[in-house]
Amino acid sequence: MTVVHEINTLVWLGELSLRYGRRITLGEVPGEVWDEVARPGVDTVWLMGVWQRSPAGLRIALREESLLSAFREALPDVTEADIAGSPYCVRGHVVDEGLGGPDGLAAARAELAARGLRLILDYVPNHVAPDHPWLTEHPDRLIQGSADDLARAPEAFIEAGGHVYARGRDPYFPPWPDVVQLNAYSDGLRAAAVETLVAIGEQADGVRCDMAMLMMNDVFAKTWGDRPGRLPGEDFWPYVLPRVRERHPGLLLVAEAYWDLEGALRQQGFDHCYDKRLYDRLLHEDADSVRAHLRAGPAFQRGLLRFVENHDEPRAAAVLPGGRNRAAAVAVATLPGATLWHEGQFEGRRVRLPVFLSRGPREPVDEPLRAFYGRLLPAAATARQGEWRPLIPSGWPDNDSHRGVLAWTWTHADARHLVVVNYADRPAQARLPLAWDGLRGHEYRLTDLLTARTYDRQGDELTDPGLFVALDAWEGQVFAVTVTGGQAE
Repeated sequence: MTVVHEINTLVWLGELSLRYGRRITLGEVPGEVWDEVARPGVDTVWLMGVWQRSPAGLRIALREESLLSAFREALPDVTEADIAGSPYCVRGHVVDEGLGGPDGLAAARAELAARGLRLILDYVPNHVAPDHPWLTEHPDRLIQGSADDLARAPEAFIEAGGHVYARGRDPYFPPWPDVVQLNAYSDGLRAAAVETLVAIGEQADGVRCDMAMLMMNDVFAKTWGDRPGRLPGEDFWPYVLPRVRERHPGLLLVAEAYWDLEGALRQQGFDHCYDKRLYDRLLHEDADSVRAHLRAGPAFQRGLLRFVENHDEPRAAAVLPGGRNRAAAVAVATLPGATLWHEGQFEGRRVRLPVFLSRGPREPVDEPLRAFYGRLLPAAATARQGEWRPLIPSGWPDNDSHRGVLAWTWTHADARHLVVVNYADRPAQARLPLAWDGLRGHEYRLTDLLTARTYDRQGDELTDPGLFVALDAWEGQVFAVTVTGGQAE
């Protein structure tokens, strides 16, 4: 199953340059660093932010007080030299020469492949930089406005390339100040999107499509009304993705998706979609809410990308402090579907760094947390084999603490695993009836892969009334279940 490690490429290379005392680009990353990246349990690396950043977008960012305030909050000693512009204000889907250019990326991809890792890169379908060539060469690919629009709403429109264009946006927030809106209905844009994705597919093994739901016909119509022109008979992604897969059949396609549109985007051709709903439940709700989310069918579950942080969300160590952070990590690591880990998450970084910045603050490493992740990732890779099945914990009339327990099994021809997480701030006890065949009459050993502790139990008990578990607040366990003998006495 896909396990992605997201790396902020520009910041990472800067930190490596300091570490080694020389400038390091993608083609010059030492082999020992690639060995560090190739963590047990990770099979895919997302190098976030490799494309050419826009000088025009940077100039806008340097004038935008709301952005400057966010930069100062994250990096109190920030200077203008630390502000590189947004990697999602793209002038062209070409690797920035400052990062090593296309040759450097090719060398990085080869290093990853030698270690059994795939590479995924971003694609930004919704907007481009204000100095992108299309503003002068292909204005039909963008949402255009008028001089009256610009005078009436200068925050929503921009003059560039001799035209007035709409600034990029989604329907729920003000426009982004540094980008120009593409027209999802445009035949020319759709053809160009195919070409761009095919080109990315020649440089990487997968693509993460930024804000993919914004290009869907119904969402686009809600955002832009009649400005884009006639509604196409075919949606954006069903037009684009099959044509890309003709050239790159094995390309991994991941959609950043919100507003419960994961199922629709999966039907439109994506392999995995962000599971933002699970993230919100883990952050703000309880085990009952998480359990309800996991009632969806196995096919739907396998198409989700689980996470507890990424570059758009606050750091997990800051908003899920202490044991809750670890409990959430055990859950997302052992569920079906893909998993996303964020650079710095394993070390307990707490500062969410704006993607405009090329440098982050120095933060102490949380060594116990790093050791925990060092155990969790290989344990999850071992456990997630075969068929996944959620369990319903049971309790007692005078003890409802079992409601805080999340549990599921993984069943493979050669292995059985059980995951138990107490997603509550108090101790919990529960019974977990296991539905595996042939348990009765045998003795079993449960080995917690996170602690190496072992527990011997009778198969009859595991079947009925079920395994008794007692967990501390926010405790998680990943058990390998093995038979230890023949008939039990």
